[in-house]
Order: sequence, then structure tokens, then C-alpha cells
Amino acid sequence: MKNLKTIAIALFVAVASVSVNAQTKQIDVSSSTIKWVGKKVTGEHSGTVNFKDGSIIFKGKKLTGGSFTVDMTSLTSTDLTGEYQGKLNGHLKADDFFGTDKYPTSKLVFKKIGTTKTANVYAVTADLTIKGITKPVVFNLTVNPNSATTAFKVDRTKYDIKYNSGNFFENLGDKTINDDFELTVALKF
Repeated sequence: MKNLKTIAIALFVAVASVSVNAQTKQIDVSSSTIKWVGKKVTGEHSGTVNFKDGSIIFKGKKLTGGSFTVDMTSLTSTDLTGEYQGKLNGHLKADDFFGTDKYPTSKLVFKKIGTTKTANVYAVTADLTIKGITKPVVFNLTVNPNSATTAFKVDRTKYDIKYNSGNFFENLGDKTINDDFELTVALKF
């Protein structure tokens, strides 16, 4: 009987330590958001793109990992309506930009997580894959019990998105589009 109790206690401790050691939280894709801003000489456009799936991994209360898939076919502008919105959305999904027919998803995978001087803020180095090209990105992620937020810039030219880039084409004048686009991400889990 003592052996049975000892085995039961050992099993309980083992299961409890596994759940404390690693906990994966799936993001709620319907309430998590990605907002984007792309700027050009004559102004800017903004919009959204949706998550397909994603998760954050914790060890106790400490962030240890994460990965996300973005549905690039959901890419849309929110600053335009009607015909102009349709034209911009079509161009952004075309091969000049994100080529969503060939590359319907993008992926972000955490590779290194460090701490910052602020509580619940982590310095994340991740691999971002767009159009089949993977490059590192660095950002700070603020983590709360059921949510996380970040904002960072991505250099589109690193992912072979060079349309109207002043670094690749001359004499664009007011048609020049900034190489960086901004992302603001709010995760709910």
C-alpha cells in the first residue's frame, strides 16, 4: 500500500512539473490582430492581415517560444474603400508585392528570447518567412496573462519586394515607396 501511495505521489509530481515546465497557449485568431502601415513619398496606406494560427510557449510565467502563421490572402487596406481599395489590395497580393497566389502564408518563429529591464517585456529574435524567404527580425514583446503586444518594422526588400524602392530604382520621384513597413500586433490567448 505504501508503494502504491509513493508511486501515485511520484506520478502526480511528475505530471505537475511537466505542466509547470512547458505550457503552450494557442492564440485566438479571431481576436488577435495585425495592423500594417506602408509609407510612400506622397502619403501612406494602412490595413490588416489575419492570423491563420499561432501559439506562445511558457515555462512557468517566463516566455520561452512561439510561432505564428499569417494568412496573406486576407491582406487588405483599411484606409481606402470601393474601387481604390480593390486596386490596392490586388496590387499588394500580386507578384510585385506579396504574391499571395504562390505564397498564401507567411511564418514567424521565435529563435531567441532575452529579457529587458522592464518586467514582462522580452527581447525576441525570430525568423520571419515572407515569399519563401526567411530572414531574422528583432522586436520587444510585452506579455500579459492573456495577451501580448509588439510593434516593429520589416524591410520588404529583404523578401524580394522591391517595387518602387528608391534603393533599387532611379528617378521614381513621388512614386517612391519606403522599404520598411510597420506592423502592430496584438495577441489574445
